[in-house]
This record gives sequence, structure tokens and C-alpha cells, in this order.
Amino acid sequence: MKLLLAGASGLVGGHVLRLALADPAVERVTAPTRRPLPPHPKLDAPLLDWNALPTDAPWWRADAAVCALGTTMRAAGSRAAFRKVDYDYPLAFAQAARRGGVRAYALNSALGADAGSMFFYNRVKGELEAALAGIGFESLTYVRPGLIEGEREQPRPGEVVATKVLRIAAPLLPQRWRLNPAPRIAQALLQAALRAEPGVHAVGSERLV
Repeated sequence: MKLLLAGASGLVGGHVLRLALADPAVERVTAPTRRPLPPHPKLDAPLLDWNALPTDAPWWRADAAVCALGTTMRAAGSRAAFRKVDYDYPLAFAQAARRGGVRAYALNSALGADAGSMFFYNRVKGELEAALAGIGFESLTYVRPGLIEGEREQPRPGEVVATKVLRIAAPLLPQRWRLNPAPRIAQALLQAALRAEPGVHAVGSERLV
């Protein structure tokens, strides 16, 4: 199995990378990134500019792909910048991967993803899911976590506060509203890519607790 991974330098993507490198079923991981990753015998980490993807690169030829790209409105600074990272880049990655022969694609989406949502964040996530469905993957999985639990290199103040509140309230909350640990999300993404079950699938936040 040759795996493509987008977002390997992030919280969830980093966990996907570690799981994939340790999995004997994965022969090679190609993780295009904007900054260098620690070397590993099974890892190819080409540096790239997401605004100018090398769509003819030989490393696009793979069996499956996982996309864990994403940001926040606060980090992006504007709706246009957010959409570029959470819609344009993942879509371009998926299109190039499909041209390279990738059959299975797993996306780290979000709870509430809905192309018709009145909330911009959820709408962008839903629009991306809809666009991916038209690319032609034999296996397509949307993993939809709620609030992600894990240590980020650059902490997000809002998430830190919300995480503390949800930890306290967890026994009173339905499973779908509880914290989703980053390793559990990563496991779901990698499993979906490796199993490559035909059709379109969604993994809800209640399955990521």
C-alpha cells in the first residue's frame, strides 16, 4: 500500500503519519508539506507550495490518500483565506491524487458539515464533501469529528477553554458532542484509507470518542 497524506505537520495529520509509518501494510508514505518532516525510511516528504501543486510529480501515483488539512477562521484571518486552506487545497490534492490512480480517499471533515448550512465553517466543509463526491473515488470516507482533543504546536485559546468545559461536562453530554481525541480520529482516517470499502461513507463524532 502506497499512501498519500496531506496535513502531516498538523495535529491529526501528525498522528496519521505516525500510525502509517508503523503499519506493516503501508509500504510507502508520501506527505507533501510546506516544512521539513523528520526523516524515516518509509517516508517521502517533498516540499511544495500549495498554491502551485506539481500535478505531474511521480509521487502522486499511490493507492490511497488521507487529507487532514485545515485551519480556523482566527488563524486564517479572513473567510477567503480560510476557504483556500479548507476547500481549495484539499480539493486540488484530491484531484491530483485521483489522476495519479488513487482509489480511496479519506477526509478529516467536521461535525455539522453541510453545504446548505447558514454557518460559514460548516458550509465550506459540506461544499468540500460534495465536491469530492464528484471526483470518482471508488472509496470515499468523511470523518466528522467535533472538538478535537490534543496538544497543538500553536495552541488555540478558544479550543483550550472549550476542551476544559467539555471534559467536565462529558458525563452529561451525548457522545456526538464529547471530545474526540486526535489519535482516534487519525486511526479512523487511516483505517478508511487502507480498507478502501466501495462507496461513500461517513464516520460521525460519536464513533470517535
